[in-house]
Parts: sequence; C-alpha cells; structure tokens
Amino acid sequence: MGDTTVTSLNDVPVAQPDACSDPWPEISVTPIAGGPLEFSGEGNPITLGDPAAETHVLSWAVDVAVDHCLASQLQQPLESLLRNRHMSAVSTGWLTVSTHCDRQSVVWYTRVTSRPDVRALVYLELADRLQRSGIGTAATHQRRALEAADGIEVISTPWAGGSLSSAVRRPLRGRAVVRDFDLAHCNLFGPGSLAVARTAKQRDSPLIVHAHVTAEDFRDSFRGSRTIAPALRRYLRWFYSRADLILCPSQYTKQRLEAYPVEAPIEPISNGVNHDALRGFEQLREEYRRRFDLDGTVVFTVGNVFERKGLSTFCDVAKEFSSHGDSGPEPVEFAWFGPYETGPVASSAVRDRVTDPPENVTFTGWVDDIRGAFAAGDIYLFPTQEENQGIAALEAMACGNPVILRDLPVFQEFYTDGRDCLMCETKSGFTQAIRRLSRDPGLADRLSQHARETARTHSLEQVSQRLADIYREMVHAWIRERTDTPI
Repeated sequence: MGDTTVTSLNDVPVAQPDACSDPWPEISVTPIAGGPLEFSGEGNPITLGDPAAETHVLSWAVDVAVDHCLASQLQQPLESLLRNRHMSAVSTGWLTVSTHCDRQSVVWYTRVTSRPDVRALVYLELADRLQRSGIGTAATHQRRALEAADGIEVISTPWAGGSLSSAVRRPLRGRAVVRDFDLAHCNLFGPGSLAVARTAKQRDSPLIVHAHVTAEDFRDSFRGSRTIAPALRRYLRWFYSRADLILCPSQYTKQRLEAYPVEAPIEPISNGVNHDALRGFEQLREEYRRRFDLDGTVVFTVGNVFERKGLSTFCDVAKEFSSHGDSGPEPVEFAWFGPYETGPVASSAVRDRVTDPPENVTFTGWVDDIRGAFAAGDIYLFPTQEENQGIAALEAMACGNPVILRDLPVFQEFYTDGRDCLMCETKSGFTQAIRRLSRDPGLADRLSQHARETARTHSLEQVSQRLADIYREMVHAWIRERTDTPI
C-alpha cells in the first residue's frame, strides 16, 4: 500500500469506472496513511450492502475506504450508515490504497468507530425511596440482567451531569439537560419519567414504559387511594399510550391495560428473581429469629404493609393460631417483614393493625438484609387482593419456602395449586393450608422442591436474554424505518 496522501480529486487524474467496479464494490479495511495494523480484519475485503460485512465494519474502529471514482455513488449510502447512531465519523479524506482491482488507486475514506449496539436508559425516579419496593426490585433486576447481555450499555439516570441539580444548570451554558441514549425504559410515570418520555419523542428515540402500576393495584395502598384511583387510571391510559412499547409483568396485567384501553403494543415479561442476591440466606436464620423474638413455626410475608396486600386477612388468620385460638402443639407466629406508614398517608387499616397487632404478629419494619426474612420464616403467606406478579413470592420459592397464595388469575398464570404452592380464597382456607403444612412435612418438602424449579424459570439469565432481544429489535427497527439501512 502506498503512503502518498491526496487531499482532493483535483490532485489526481480522474479514473473511469471499469469492469472491476460495481454499485456496491469490495473495499479494503485499511489503516490511515500507512498506520500500523491494529485489528485482525484490517486489509480484508468488505462488501458494502452485505449486512454481515457491515456488521464487521461496525465492530471495530476502522477506515472504510471507497474507490474515488465511485465515491459520489457511495457517499449517500455511507452517510446513511453513519446515521446509524452506533457509528460516529472521526475523519474523512482521500488516501492512496490498494483496491480489489489489485492496483494503486485514490480512495475516499471515512473513519468510523463503534460503541455498544444499544445505550439504554433504564430509569426509575424516586429510586432511593422505592429501593425495597416491588418496582425498585424490578428495576434493579432489569439492570443486573442487562449487565450480562452483550452490546447493551445501561445508564440509570437521565440527567446530564449525573443529577437533576446538575442538569438544571446546563441550559444556561447551552447544554442538554437529558443525557444521550438510544432507547429509554421508564419504570414509573411521574414528572421525571414524563420528562424522559418527552425527550425520547423529541429525539425520535424508542420509548419503553414498564407498567408496574395499574389503578386496580393502587387501590387500598394509601389513605385516599380509592378516591384517586379513577383519575390515576385516566392518567395511566394517557401516559402508557405515549410509549412505543409497554412491558408488563404478566398476561393478567396486559389484559387489564387493554381494557383501559392503552393505545400501544403490550408485551408481558417476568420481573424475574435474582438467585445470586439470595445466596447464603440460610446462615441468617438464627440471627433474624433472635432479633425479632420469633419461635416455633413462623408464617411470614415480605413487602410494604398495605391493606391491598392482604393485611387484614393476614392478621385475622394469625388470630386463629393465638393463645385464644388453636395453635396446636407448637406455637405459630406471624411476621410481616417490610416498612409501613403510620403518618398522614397511612390508611386507617394499616395504622390500626400495626399499632395494635394480634399477640402473635410482628411487624418488623425495614430490614437491612431481606435474606433474613426468607431464612427466619417457615411458611410464606401472601393473601394479597390484587397483584401484577409478586416478586417476593418468587423469592420465597427460590429459597424453598412453601408458599400459600390467594387464588387469583395472575397467580394461576405462573403457579399450580398443589404442585409449587397452595392457593386459597378465604380466611378459613388460609388457616387450613397453614395447618396442613405444619402437620405434613412431606407436603411441605414437595411444594418446596417444585417451587425452586418454578423460580428457576424466572431467572435473571432468562430475563436478560429476553430484554436484550427486545431492546435490539426496537433500535434496529428504528434504524430500518429511518435510514433504510440493513441491520
């Protein structure tokens, strides 16, 4: 290869296309001005218009050289490639290289660099406050799952400078408030998420909204939530409809949203369970039972204390096993691991139950290591009235706790009564199920074994692959629609 640099077509005789040239010629991937070979692909032919070849080009920082006599024909296709936001032009110019016709020729080159296939903003506003909620856990699972996916770069905050306080000062310096991203994935629907959604639309970038919340499961969460729920339903219908794709935890939730109706495609995907985060939970059993003064068989649940989660049922069932009920030969204690409100936003049911609980019920409040809950407990009881999936139930299954669930359509979608759990509908049914498990270790062991198997089908590895595929498909579809570039 020659090392004479030519700065324009005027410096060389104009060559005419010949039999060696065609509309999509082979080109050489070469170092600029005779620089050192850095990549194994350099010097090998690349055919523009061939998706596999273009993928090779996109994989490295390379010089894409085009025979000068065809540069005018190929400049538009190459500019189309550069509009693919995964490539960025570093420099262009003219250079003498060896072409596929095996002779010295002047070529037009463009140096391009690649970055990950998708830069995804996975955003949860109020993340600190929602850290231990189901939504917070789901967002954490998304990010951890995507860490294992090739070609996905995850950013967690939309604000340029790393914080909203830094971002709001940027317009004074003529800078953008929101960071650059290929795809936005919002896990909530508040002002921050709305700002991200508007930015995605302004930039014409794909927008995913994760529907963790419906008006139905918002009811009976806080004081006044029943009054707010109808207005929330209207807002959610509007906000969710802004998305290019809605993800939700279950087919049940999808059907709920279709009934609103939400005007966007909806795709169910499990929130998953992080088995690695639960590893070693068994070692915490004695510590947590001692910390909360738990003895005998412990029936427990995990999560924020809401009436909608089955608070009244949980306490009423516990009374059946108190000293005034029939506790049997071994005491049965009940523990609810999770934070609760007693202030102005708390519902009267929550305030009354947690301040004056049955004698055999413990409300632990916030716990620093949720593994301790699954270690201290023996039977997981979840009498929730409305759910979109229920991550904590999956975590209990992953830990091998026998699980008792309310017989709801969303649970029927994932679990099988009598195989990996017991399902009940009434206080009497829950009471009987607890007694069965307490008196029949064989049944508890069988449910535990099958529950672990069920939890493995919701592993983060499976969620990772599915989520990464969705991201890539959306971004590639975006590119095809706007550039006609083969991917």
